[in-house]
Amino acid sequence: MTFLAAFEVVDVLRSALIFAALLVPLVVIHELGHFLAAKAFRIKVLEFGIGFPPRIKGLSFRRGETEYTINWLPIGGFVRMMGEEDPTDPRSLAAAAAWKRLTVMAAGVVMNVGLALLLFTIAFMVPRERALNLAQVAEVMPDSPAAMATITGTLRDGTEPAQGLQPGDVVMEVNGREVRNVSELIFHTRRFIGETQTWVISRANSTLEAELYARWRPPEGQGPTGIRVGAPTVCTDVDDDGNPIGCSQRFPYTENVAYPPWEAVPRGWQAMIDAVIVTKNEIQVRVNGSSGAAPDQPLLSGPVGIANTTGDIVEAAGWRPLIELAALLSLSLAVFNALPIPALDGGRMTFVVVEILRGGRRISPEKEGFVHFVGFAVLLAGILVITFFDISRLIT
Repeated sequence: MTFLAAFEVVDVLRSALIFAALLVPLVVIHELGHFLAAKAFRIKVLEFGIGFPPRIKGLSFRRGETEYTINWLPIGGFVRMMGEEDPTDPRSLAAAAAWKRLTVMAAGVVMNVGLALLLFTIAFMVPRERALNLAQVAEVMPDSPAAMATITGTLRDGTEPAQGLQPGDVVMEVNGREVRNVSELIFHTRRFIGETQTWVISRANSTLEAELYARWRPPEGQGPTGIRVGAPTVCTDVDDDGNPIGCSQRFPYTENVAYPPWEAVPRGWQAMIDAVIVTKNEIQVRVNGSSGAAPDQPLLSGPVGIANTTGDIVEAAGWRPLIELAALLSLSLAVFNALPIPALDGGRMTFVVVEILRGGRRISPEKEGFVHFVGFAVLLAGILVITFFDISRLIT
């Protein structure tokens, strides 16, 4: 069958298992935050569930007043508390003071942010190979920000440098961030997109500075700054058409990088902030329809798309990058759940904030419950639509 030929069952199952192994602990940590905060405020927790129903028979048990369940759909989790919208019971969530309800609702987000910081920190402590083959300008597009860059400094022979980036320039820093390979240059450029960036470049064995703007909407075929980059190469000959042949990297080096905890923690914090900003920037670029976005990357991915990406990462780079992926997933869960969307933590917190602004007058439980029900239905429909397109991309 064509479907099976394009969709290797073993690869799909492996990717799904790896993804579930990453996602389930992140969800458990998130729900554990709600659970611990509710218990601390003596709010009655009826059920702590991993995955979405139906329940798996034989994997549920009760301890005290709480039932612990494992369910068949491993794409989420939940903590079911007494009276989430109904304050009639004194131990219900809705009967608790507003600040306690906000704390319980925010606890899952806080746990995911803390876990992301921990994982990013661990990633910096685990030894990893870093390419040192540098990032050299290969081509500068006419009338681009790179072509119009302001160059300051003096060449070693005492002459003034030509303005604009030039083919052969090697980028060493972007806004104070060290650059030692093409991937780092791309990341830092997109981290500070929409800004005038300061690059430190090496030209003719001289160190110069370049000021250039990274555009939100570059023309077709150009990136934010209008350059094409690659690792510096040396070539042994040219063919009959004058094209270089026998080329190899000039600096085919790597270094083993690992940091002690006191350095890894601030680096992990900065990496977490950078991840949020770069993700926001990439979404904005794609929503704007800019050609600066990767054309083969979807704006959104659901569980199937993320699972497939997880499998690709393991196949290409092994298990170590999964630490960073888990950190990004945890951070994504935190940000997504903090959005003021009905049925999510952020949506529930919005109702509490509205209540506070109204001087303690609540929106009726029936209305709030209906809004969250509709929000959940819309979210579920969105997940199904995204999953459909994820599967379509995989089998075509």
